[in-house]
Amino acid sequence: MKNNLRILSLGAGVQSSALALMIEKGEVPMVDAGIFADVKGEPKAVYDWLAYLKTQITKFPIYTVTWRNLKQDILDASEGKHKAFTAPFFTKNIKTGKKRMLRRQCTSMYKILPVIQKVRELIGLKKGEKRKKGTKVEMLMGISKDEIVRMRTNPIKYIQNVYPLVEKEMRRSDCLDWMRDNGYPKPPRSACIFCPFHSMKEWREIKKNKEEWEEVVAMDKAIRKQERFKNKDEFAEDELFLHNKCVPIDQIDFNEDDKQGDFLFGMENECEGMCGN
Repeated sequence: MKNNLRILSLGAGVQSSALALMIEKGEVPMVDAGIFADVKGEPKAVYDWLAYLKTQITKFPIYTVTWRNLKQDILDASEGKHKAFTAPFFTKNIKTGKKRMLRRQCTSMYKILPVIQKVRELIGLKKGEKRKKGTKVEMLMGISKDEIVRMRTNPIKYIQNVYPLVEKEMRRSDCLDWMRDNGYPKPPRSACIFCPFHSMKEWREIKKNKEEWEEVVAMDKAIRKQERFKNKDEFAEDELFLHNKCVPIDQIDFNEDDKQGDFLFGMENECEGMCGN
């Protein structure tokens, strides 16, 4: 059983990718491993990038972990097979027109939980086994100086979140410059293709990929299926949407100037392991 670990929480976006490569080059102290939580909803570009990144990292292992398939769970919930959705979809009451947003649970359940489970495995803990006294884990987070509001104290006492990019006073743009200066291509943004937090610009990019756009449209239609009304809860009379305009996503003109929507619901950062939590 290993009492001390240093782990990179790898979101496979700009910041955490730059951090991983800095570790590889010795610009940041070495880690025991990197962990990528795959929710089974990322665009192909992210999976391709992760595969490339693994070819560039030779000094520490990168583990891919999955708790459940988020996409399939959402589709099953639309059929009434689950009690509730776990993603923060936008809602509009069919009687009053009031708009709200579902509680965001996908991050904690599909990203944080499997990472913690892998950490426990690397420490040598079995299911339900308590850690030994003195166990410490440093969790390196790919959060940059311009995202300082996302810094958090880890709720698990023996895990300490550390922020090397913040310590280096590096912003997202600095990470992109570092990647370019060191001969690496620009990483794609890491986020589920059906994430409700996309900005208008990001939706435009997704729409360029016919296969992924068709998946988005199908998901948007699925979450409005009436079968879910069988599960009576506070949102039982609400229609669900992927976009804050609360209309079918294939009816939205993404070329519109929607600065307010982008400000309120866009996420310029990546889902880096803790994904903002």
